[in-house]
Amino acid sequence: MSDDRVRVILADDHTLVRDGIRRILEGEADITVVDEAADGHAAVDAVARTEADVLVLDLTMPGRDGLEVLAHVARLRPALRVIVLTMHAGREYVARATQEGAAGYLLKDSAVQDLVNAVRAVVGGGTYYSPAIRQQLDQPGDASRAPQGVQSLTDRERDVLRLLVRGLSSRDIGAALDISARTVETHRANLMRKLGVKSVALLTQMAIREGLADPAG
Repeated sequence: MSDDRVRVILADDHTLVRDGIRRILEGEADITVVDEAADGHAAVDAVARTEADVLVLDLTMPGRDGLEVLAHVARLRPALRVIVLTMHAGREYVARATQEGAAGYLLKDSAVQDLVNAVRAVVGGGTYYSPAIRQQLDQPGDASRAPQGVQSLTDRERDVLRLLVRGLSSRDIGAALDISARTVETHRANLMRKLGVKSVALLTQMAIREGLADPAG
């Protein structure tokens, strides 16, 4: 049974915060914490030595900050899904984190269940944002307009994009559209190529910002 659990690494410089997160996550039968780190250098070391599915990462830590860790982890373990857990709600922090490959962005005052839901969402290939961050992404910003590739999206690609924005996994999207998970992943790759983004998190952010998909479904 334990082999099927989602393996999580925690990186936060506050022991009490890490202890609290561990209790929340390990209260779930399908999640286990496999390593911890108290600074940025230790976080990179933990990722290098420990097989894991998800890294829960604070942005403000001694040594390397969270954004540096994100960039390094993306090269070291591209398949590792990263959830940023921070007090920083500023648009620039969210933008930098998603650009570096974060699949989730949670504020530390979020509901406990948000963290559990985020872990399950990102490990399934989706993304997850705190409600306050989601509301921020919903608001039109000064970002550049969507690329010309928007015009070339097929109806099926738009269907996949709509469900990706809602945080569904490839398997769940496939079930909803009556196609295989592999076909969903092909559509997702095509979406990222056509829209000029390099991560699902950025794809989701662009889709919401440009009105290509509604996170409320």
